[in-house]
Formats: sequence, structure tokens, C-alpha cells
Amino acid sequence: MTEKERRTGRDESEEERADRMWGELLQEVRVAQMGVQILFGFLLTVVFTPKYGTLSDTDQTIYIVTVMLGATATGALIGPVSLHRLVSGRRIKPQAVEWASRLTFVGLILLLATTGSSLLLILRVATHDGYVPWLVTGVVVWYLLCWFALPLWTRRRHTE
Repeated sequence: MTEKERRTGRDESEEERADRMWGELLQEVRVAQMGVQILFGFLLTVVFTPKYGTLSDTDQTIYIVTVMLGATATGALIGPVSLHRLVSGRRIKPQAVEWASRLTFVGLILLLATTGSSLLLILRVATHDGYVPWLVTGVVVWYLLCWFALPLWTRRRHTE
């Protein structure tokens, strides 16, 4: 057993590791995909409601940006499935896992932006109060802490 295997606690080949990491990544993507697809589906219906015509130009711009963010987040989070399907059997799973992981990370950032801008639009329409940007900033900071800061802190604290 090599020193690296002893540190990771796993005795697996590169292909076995890629298989395991692919399975873990798919589980993670399923959770994020569900959230982005529900949010994006909701966003697509807003333009067909009577309220949409009464929105200010600013709110309509926020809506359009939000829909575009949702569309790009959906693409990034579904991308790993397509990637796997198109490269399956080509003996490049480690590289596929790496690219799928990158797409997932980009998808999470886009999902964060979509959620933040959705919240901004909804609270602007619901309250018209000046504190809305502060509320949205607080939620986005919370997401950043939960989705990125805590995992990075944990990785740094518990790995060499």
C-alpha cells in the first residue's frame, strides 16, 4: 500500500476511484437539479401572469436576468448527465468526473445567483421597501457560508 492510499484510507485503482466519485457526484447533482428545475419552471410561468405587465422596467429586467440565470444553471447541472452519456465506454471516466465536477460547481454558483435574484424580485414586488437588498444580501451570504465557506473550512481543517 502506498503512502497516498494510507492517507485516504482507500485501496482503490484510479478507475475504481472514478466510479466511486461519479456515483457521489450523481447524488449531489440530483439534489441541485431538483431545486433548479422547480425554480426555473416557476420562473417560466411568471411572464404569463397578469401581474407581470404591471412590473416596473427594473423588475422586468431583474426577471429576465433571473430567467437567464435559471436557464444557464439548469444547463450546467444537467450537463454532467449528458457528458457521462456521450463519453460512456470511452475509458475516460476520470476526466469525465473532473469535467462533470466543474460543471456542477458552476451550476451551484449559477443556482445561487438564480435564487438570489428570484428572492430580490419577489421581495421587491411583495414589499417595495428599501430593506429588501439587505435581506437578499443576508440570504446570499448564508448560502455562501453553507455551500462554500463551511465545506472549504472543513476540507482545510481535516486534510493535509
